[in-house]
Amino acid sequence: MAKGRNNLLGVGGQRKKLSRADQQGAGSARVADRKVAEDKKQELVRKMRERAEAQAAATAEPSADHDGSPAQS
Repeated sequence: MAKGRNNLLGVGGQRKKLSRADQQGAGSARVADRKVAEDKKQELVRKMRERAEAQAAATAEPSADHDGSPAQS
């Protein structure tokens, strides 16, 4: 048997050091920052989808009106 097999010190990764406020349950600004970042990301995704839909609708309209006949001036 290998020496030190019963010594599992360090197995399982490192724990994050908690600040005094985190230990007391006050929460941190990091949680609020993540929420703000997530809100900004959702807003950006919504705007991008709206632009893509508008662009798809704009490109679909001329092709639907075009029936193959020459344009009249």
